[in-house]
Amino acid sequence: MEMINFAKEIFNIEIEELKRVRDKISNEMMVAVKMILESKGKVVITGIGKSGIIGKKIAATMASTGTYAVFMNSAEGLHGDLGIISPKDVVIAISNSGNSDEVISIIPSVKKIGAKLIAMTGNPNSRLGVASDVVLNIGVEKEACPMNLAPTCSTTATLVMGDALSIILTKERGFKPENFAVYHPGGSLGRRLLMKVKDVMHKESALPILPIGSDVDSIILTMTNKRLGVVCIVQDNEMVGIITEGDIRRALKRREKFFDLKAEDIMTRNFISVGEEIMAMDAMELMENRESQISVLPVLKGREVIGVVRIHDLLNVVGK
Repeated sequence: MEMINFAKEIFNIEIEELKRVRDKISNEMMVAVKMILESKGKVVITGIGKSGIIGKKIAATMASTGTYAVFMNSAEGLHGDLGIISPKDVVIAISNSGNSDEVISIIPSVKKIGAKLIAMTGNPNSRLGVASDVVLNIGVEKEACPMNLAPTCSTTATLVMGDALSIILTKERGFKPENFAVYHPGGSLGRRLLMKVKDVMHKESALPILPIGSDVDSIILTMTNKRLGVVCIVQDNEMVGIITEGDIRRALKRREKFFDLKAEDIMTRNFISVGEEIMAMDAMELMENRESQISVLPVLKGREVIGVVRIHDLLNVVGK
């Protein structure tokens, strides 16, 4: 219980320090946002040590939410990486003390290049703060470390300040979920918003297609071999009907005539279909948001069958 209570106290300390930093936010945030929005270049975030690690995360958040951003380690900047900075850029330098040697040492070069400089520091009167065009104050009164040494509250405050700046920029740019998806094609949101039916449909030799005059034996054999639970019926290269496993079961009620039936006798003529360019998410909604759900959709180009998509295929990429 002592350890649990201590853990909760650490949370409490960090939360209180975050509140203090929150209350320091003023017009400087608006100036920083405007500076970045008006920039014709990128945002270069720099720092060293723990601040550098937080800087990497802030740069990653910005890059994935519509702001062209990169991270540059301040020490590496002293040895040539300053070449990534252009006069059109905005540099965000992170240093809690505002006097980190590596960060301070690159300021003259940043100024000479002509880039704008935003400081994230806990000491606005530091060398970094004084040299910057605008200061975002991340100053905390204490760290969560009992010795008040290990960066804890200060790095958390920096991270949240970076998040605040990033998300304000996202809002001001009108960044939408589909934009986010472009930068996250491997994530679930990316798959939901980017995947089209043509990306998941079964096509070519996998298609279960038969002419309208086909008998029940051919229909059952094709449905079994293709394993898609459906057969598309065509006439003169145009799809005129669909036969599902449900249609086969209903036809079995006519046992005495079952094996004399042809495709046109049991197919569904008023079938639902989609085009290959429709979003996978929309296709799944079309299949589910019905009085009677369907599990397979033919994909047509004009009236020609070019694919078949199952709800299982869509669930694999779209999810719930």
